[in-house]
Amino acid sequence: MFSNKTAFQKEFEKRTRSLFGVMLNEATQTQMYTAIASMVRESIAETWVHTNNRYLKKKAKQVYYFSLEFLVGKFLEQNLLYINALDVCREGLDALGISFDEICAVEPEAGLGNGGLGRLAACFLDSMAAMSIPGHGCGIRYKYGLFNQKIIDGYQVELPDNWLREANAWEIRKPEKAVVVRFGGSVTSVEREDGSFEIKHENYQPVLAVPYDTPILGYRTHTVNNLRLWSAETINNEFDFASFSQGHYTDAVSYKYSVEAISEVLYPDDSNYTNKVLRLKQQYFFVSAGLMSIVRRYKKKMQSLADLPDNIVIHINDTHPALAVPEFMRILMDEEGYGWDEAWAITTKVIAYTNHTIMPEALEKWPTDVFRDLLPRIFMIVNEINERFCKSLWEKYPGDWDRIAQMAVIGDGYVRMAHLAVVGSFSVNGVAAVHTEILKRDVLRLFYEFYPEKFNNKTNGITHRRWLVKANPQCAALLDEMIKDDWVHNPLLMQKLEVHKSDACMQGNLAAIKRENKVRLSNYIKAKSGISVDPDSIFDVQIKRIHAYKRQLLNVLHIMHLYNEILENPKLDVVPRTFIIGGKAAPSYYYAKNIIKLVTSLADLINTNPRVKDRLKVVFLENYCVSLAELVFPASDISEQISTASKEASGTGNMKFMMNGAVTVGTMDGANIEIRDMVGEDNFITFGLSVAEVLAYYQNGGYNAWDIYAADERLRLVVDQLTNGFFGTVPRNEFNNVRRSLLDYNDEFFVLKDFDSYAAAHQKVDALYRDQKKWLAMSAVNIAHSGAFSSDNTIRQYASEIWKVSPLKS
Repeated sequence: MFSNKTAFQKEFEKRTRSLFGVMLNEATQTQMYTAIASMVRESIAETWVHTNNRYLKKKAKQVYYFSLEFLVGKFLEQNLLYINALDVCREGLDALGISFDEICAVEPEAGLGNGGLGRLAACFLDSMAAMSIPGHGCGIRYKYGLFNQKIIDGYQVELPDNWLREANAWEIRKPEKAVVVRFGGSVTSVEREDGSFEIKHENYQPVLAVPYDTPILGYRTHTVNNLRLWSAETINNEFDFASFSQGHYTDAVSYKYSVEAISEVLYPDDSNYTNKVLRLKQQYFFVSAGLMSIVRRYKKKMQSLADLPDNIVIHINDTHPALAVPEFMRILMDEEGYGWDEAWAITTKVIAYTNHTIMPEALEKWPTDVFRDLLPRIFMIVNEINERFCKSLWEKYPGDWDRIAQMAVIGDGYVRMAHLAVVGSFSVNGVAAVHTEILKRDVLRLFYEFYPEKFNNKTNGITHRRWLVKANPQCAALLDEMIKDDWVHNPLLMQKLEVHKSDACMQGNLAAIKRENKVRLSNYIKAKSGISVDPDSIFDVQIKRIHAYKRQLLNVLHIMHLYNEILENPKLDVVPRTFIIGGKAAPSYYYAKNIIKLVTSLADLINTNPRVKDRLKVVFLENYCVSLAELVFPASDISEQISTASKEASGTGNMKFMMNGAVTVGTMDGANIEIRDMVGEDNFITFGLSVAEVLAYYQNGGYNAWDIYAADERLRLVVDQLTNGFFGTVPRNEFNNVRRSLLDYNDEFFVLKDFDSYAAAHQKVDALYRDQKKWLAMSAVNIAHSGAFSSDNTIRQYASEIWKVSPLKS
């Protein structure tokens, strides 16, 4: 981008003047950020165009990754790193007396995701670009993100995440590529003279879908792929002047607001009917817009739509984009004139589906009346898909009405989106070995028996470029020194670090890097919460979405137990611990919000008790996000991956902790199993029920939470403390529902059952951490084998085994 810092400074000053009409010494940090971002974007523009032309010229098969979330994080520092201009930029700003870190801090974090699903999508885009695989993202340009989390009096309060308040420096609006998406109305079928039928969709609500394109850079490559996000706008009548003139001010803009609501907020609270409809609108909106855009582009460049399967793959990330199946059928039949059989043959060779959950509530389904009213033509197609699918089931399983009813796409008054995705795709993959097996044996067993060739596993991965090279540059430099090979381009080479795991010099450097990262996080915690934590204590971290199956409650009960032990025996010999918990609870998920209040109440109790001194601290990190994660992972000693076995599909936080040298305390769930297998059981601290044991309890019964509560004095104490005034000024009934979930509702996620094993695992942590040579060797082994969980390896498998695409380098 720039040969030296002088060239950078000259262009930076010029750009600031041209964009904002101010001298550099008068510019705000936001203006300086925008100026640098525009310089970066301009420097990659030619490569962006060249990449697209290269794909077209070579008629490359292209992947379109449809996801409701893309949790991309901040771009400035990453993009500078990727084009090898980070050092020049830092040096140039330093010479001007400007803090690069402060400039990066003002960049708004794109509010395009919630958690693992969106971060996985972002990692996949990163890997595709790094490997020069023709692959692009398709999603929604939300005006507001999920929400900004504030903790007030210990409670989560949701505030708007207006990340687009300032202009987004990385995107380009493409109004000339807008398409119209149709909602509601009536559909009729009119017979033509030749006996064919024309579908007429009338009286519908038109919504203009306008694309915004964001460049996705490949690390030190000549590839820039595309993330296309759709914004909902009115076609006309944005402002009803007649209503305004009559004093009906709300009516004058109500239509405009109703349309723009589609791309207003990520995951609107669907506990009410209006927002349920809005969620379905969102899903159809970006799927329809994306597919129409792809087909329109394809027709301009290629000869026949019949060849689509040889040139395009539509990959749907979970069930949110499952409407791609009927929408693709609609486009092929209604707009391109294909018959049903031809259209179905093309559709089912183009669409691939990733399942991300076995939780019943997460397997989406929509009431048929809502679906039919909002999407009348799509409902007709789904109904026909269901009829034909059920007929094929009858032919294979004659008389087995129960099986057919269980597998039907439409049943019990609902459209079942996971069923639609399986039936309409050529590939169905899980995201960890155990998750895929559960899909085949349980959740989607009947579909696996009918379509065994569709099912496969692709264990999730993370981009080591963001989560190690960018987030932990000192550790990356240590790898450079110890490995010497180009592990950034081939992360499997990280395994070479293992031979140095006991090297005293390497361990000394690794320990120094970890402590420096812990000091950084300690300073952040002090600045944000006023809590002083000891960087020489064990940083024991659980950061993820708050949910009952992720068992933040198990962590809390164990902290309460440690607290009780210290109070009972003030001379107890324990390694000081700092427990760090973070994550957001869905606005309507009151149990999860109650868990946050429990954590913050426990933190207030422990952190202010002088009897504990510095042996125990509890911190709740407010507003967990990508940029905060980049601070937390490098500073962590312990990775808490404690979900109930069989419930976590994969997890990717476990991989980020591992990559930064944290040791996992975890159940045999999701990708934990593969991590343990990779590093060896001596470098992973296992506890809890197995998947088989959990499923046996669910299927056969026999679990009694009251019995476990009665048999364990430690458990009785901490469970009773939830409601006996233990938390001081917190009302005694505050955590009644938490206690009832454990006892009255028989502990659905086996928190009590796994408590003893979990406590034993933490005793093992205490013993292992005292032997720093052993601990640092464990840390090094985890780093060494984390390269196997790079999303580059995952994408390589997707490309060769599902998409059948190849890298296309310049």
